[in-house]
Amino acid sequence: MTADALRVILFFSSNHAIWAARVLDRRGIAARLVPTPRHLSSECGHAVELRAADAARAAEALAARGVPFDRVEEAP
Repeated sequence: MTADALRVILFFSSNHAIWAARVLDRRGIAARLVPTPRHLSSECGHAVELRAADAARAAEALAARGVPFDRVEEAP
């Protein structure tokens, strides 16, 4: 795994993905909304992409704020 590796956080709804992007922005975690890779999920059309190094911190921030998410996966 390289320092440039990416992760995507998957959600059950687009509203949750948008909320997550805002929460992460406020926490200073660089992330962006992206279309959900279809081979990972068809639940929601949006995912949040971020650096692998920030994934654990992002998941903790979302859980602490009550933002529901499905899981964190390696970005294609």
